[in-house]
Amino acid sequence: MTTRNPINGIIGQVARIREQANLLIEQELRNVNIAGILPAHGSILYFLFQQNEPVAMKEIVEKVGRVKSTVTGMVNTLEHYGYIEKFPSAEDGRVILVQLTEKGLAIRPEIEAISAKLIDQTYGDMPQADRTKLADLLARILDNLTAK
Repeated sequence: MTTRNPINGIIGQVARIREQANLLIEQELRNVNIAGILPAHGSILYFLFQQNEPVAMKEIVEKVGRVKSTVTGMVNTLEHYGYIEKFPSAEDGRVILVQLTEKGLAIRPEIEAISAKLIDQTYGDMPQADRTKLADLLARILDNLTAK
């Protein structure tokens, strides 16, 4: 069990959790020979796995909760590696649509398995009530930080 360090506080603990989660994801991606994907791409891929048709970049930005420039960069990287494709909407050429390629669809089982492993390892044997309480508390902290 990791020793708690009160000097770092909650922000330090969250940063360490994120760092360890990213290391696990990166190692698992290497284990299954998936190149070009970073932990940050997971939210975009997961969202696209749920879609049955191309979606607008604007919708991806809204659903993954990141700023447009960040999502654009991540989408460009995924396109570069052949996991997704972008094209203008037939109805409105200003709208850019995004969809998974066959290569992107093919990695779904591995990405979902990595996600399941991350969740299992993150929570370990933590009771469901504690998981729920933790999620609620973290949501409150996020709300506090994003309140305007």
